[in-house]
Amino acid sequence: MFFYNDCEEHGGQEAFVLNSCYLCARPFFDDSEIFMYRGDTPFCSDDCRQEQIEFDEAKEKKKQKKLVSMRKSDSDQASPSSDVRPGSSIQVA
Repeated sequence: MFFYNDCEEHGGQEAFVLNSCYLCARPFFDDSEIFMYRGDTPFCSDDCRQEQIEFDEAKEKKKQKKLVSMRKSDSDQASPSSDVRPGSSIQVA
């Protein structure tokens, strides 16, 4: 069972074979129902697909949290020291 059959029409990509579930590796047969996710990832069941969706969402939340933390860290380094009172002047030698 092929997803892409003609490599020339798809930018020289190799044929993409739908032969097993991305998550549990259960093989597909000619009469297998295939659950797709993000266009090109095959799963044998809605449960396997849902597990991958939840994994991807958790990974994305972790990535977003890390980006927010990095931005906060960068802004903390760029802001003046909290030891300086508002209205006071700083002299640089």
